[in-house]
Amino acid sequence: MSVLNSITRLKRAVISTTGWRRRGVAFCLGVLATGALPPVHFIFLLVPALVGLIWLIDASARPRQAFTIGWWFGLGHAVSGYYWVSAALLVFPEQFGWMIPFAVLGLGAVMGMFPALTALFCRLVNLRGLARIILFGVVWTLLEWVRSWLFTGLPWNLLGTVWTISDAMIQGASILGVYGLSFVTIIAAAVPAVLTDGALRARGRAAPVIAAYIVLGVISAAGGLRLANAPSGNVEGIMLRLVQPNIDQRIKWHPKHRRQHVVRQLQMSTAKSKTGSTPTHIIWAETAVPYFLAREKALMTAIAGITPPGGLTITGTIRGDVNAGTGRQIWNSLHAINAHGDIAGTYDKFHLVPFGEYVPFQSILKIPKLTAGRTDFTPGPGLSTLKLPGLPPVGPLICYEVIFPGAVVDPGDRPDWLLNLTNDGWYGHSSGPYQHFASARLRAVEEGLPLVRVANTGISGVVDGYGRVIARLDLGVSGVLDSPLPKKLLGTTFYAQWGDMPLILLLVVCGAAAIFTRKPNQA
Repeated sequence: MSVLNSITRLKRAVISTTGWRRRGVAFCLGVLATGALPPVHFIFLLVPALVGLIWLIDASARPRQAFTIGWWFGLGHAVSGYYWVSAALLVFPEQFGWMIPFAVLGLGAVMGMFPALTALFCRLVNLRGLARIILFGVVWTLLEWVRSWLFTGLPWNLLGTVWTISDAMIQGASILGVYGLSFVTIIAAAVPAVLTDGALRARGRAAPVIAAYIVLGVISAAGGLRLANAPSGNVEGIMLRLVQPNIDQRIKWHPKHRRQHVVRQLQMSTAKSKTGSTPTHIIWAETAVPYFLAREKALMTAIAGITPPGGLTITGTIRGDVNAGTGRQIWNSLHAINAHGDIAGTYDKFHLVPFGEYVPFQSILKIPKLTAGRTDFTPGPGLSTLKLPGLPPVGPLICYEVIFPGAVVDPGDRPDWLLNLTNDGWYGHSSGPYQHFASARLRAVEEGLPLVRVANTGISGVVDGYGRVIARLDLGVSGVLDSPLPKKLLGTTFYAQWGDMPLILLLVVCGAAAIFTRKPNQA
C-alpha cells in the first residue's frame, strides 16, 4: 500500500499544477516518452509519461484545457523525437541555419496536434476507469494511422517502434502491423493510471494492469516461438556487396570532390573480401553517383568494369529530362548497371520529402529545397517491382519511402525482397538514422520479406523476413558488407494480405465498447 500511496501523492502533485507549470509538466512528459524510442529504448519511460498525461486529461476542467495539455505533450515528444531535423539544416548553416527554430518547433507544433486531438476526444467523451484507457489507446492509434497518409504522411516514431529492441516482440507486426504494436503498448503503458482510481478496490485496480502485462508476455512468447520454428536459408548463387563510403554531406555534391567520391566507391567495390566470398551484385547508396549517370558514358563504362560478370551494380543517382511541355524534370532514381555498361532497370522515387526534395506552397514559401540544385524533384510513377537479371524480383524504395506501413510493395506484383537505398548523412550522429533503420526492419516483418538497406553514412544492413538483422554496418563507418540474400518467407503474412483494415475494425469495436459501457469520469 505504501507504493500505492506514493503513486497517489505523485498524482496529486501533477494535477495540482496550473498555468505554465502544468504545460511544462506536459511538455516534459512528452520528452520522457521519447526516451522509449530508438536508439535509447528505455521502454519503461512510457509508463510515467502516458500515466501522467492521463492524469492531466482527467484533471482538465474543460475540453479546451485537455486539448492544450495534449498539444504541449505532443510538442515535447515531437521536438525531442525529431530534433535531428536541425542537423540537416546545419549541413549548410550559412544558407539554412536560420530555419532551425522554425523547422523544429513548426514540425513539433504540427505533430503535437495528434496527441492534442486524442486528449480532446477523451475529455469530451469523459469516461472513467479502464474504459478511458482503452479509448485513449484507440484514439491515439487511429491518429497514428491518420498521420501516415494525411498531407503526404509522416509515420515516423510510431510507438510500436519501441519494440525493435526485441526480435520476439516485433513478430506481432506480421499480424496487425506496427499500429497493432502501438495499440497494445499504449494500453500497457497507460493502464497503471487506474491504480489511483479511488472508486475501485485495490484488487480491482490491479487486475487490468496485470492483464495488460500478461498480454505483452503472451505476444513476446508467441514471437519467440515463431522465431524458434522459423526456417532459415538464403537465395542460392547470390552474394551482395553493400558499399557504405561515409561521405560527408557537406562535400558530397561539391564539384571538386564528386569524381573522387565515385572513384572511392569503385575501389571499395572491388576490394578483397574479408570473408573470402565473391560478390555477385554490388549495391551503392542513394545518390551515390552525384551525376546524371545515364549521360556519363565514361562513368557507365567504369561502373561496368567493377560489375561482376552476370551480375549488376545497383546505385542511386539522379535522372533528368527536358520536355517541351513540362520543362526540365529531375528524378531521384536508382539504376541497375550490368557488366556491359547497359541500364538493366530503373526506379524513380515517388514519395518525395517536403522541403528536402521539393518545396510545397512555393508561391508563398520563397525558400530553396535542401538538396542540391534549384529544380524540385519530380515524383516517379509509384511502387513497382523490378525484374533484374540474376536476382529475384525486388521492390525498390528510396530513402524514407520505407517508413510507410502497408505501402512498400506493389500489391499487384509482389516482390521477393525489398531494397532501400538512402542517404542519412544529412542527420549526422543523431537518433534519426537509428529510427529510420528501426522503421525499415518493421516493414520486413509486416511483409514477410527480407530487406537490404544501403546508406551513405549508415546504418546499412541485411534484414530477414522476420526483422532479424543478419549483417550490419554501423553509423559513421566506412566499409563494405558482404552478405547473402535471405529467402522470403513461405506464404504471405496476415498483415501483407489484409493490411490495416482488421486493426481499424478492432479499434472501432474496442472504442465503441468503451463508450457503450460509459460511466462519466468523476476524478
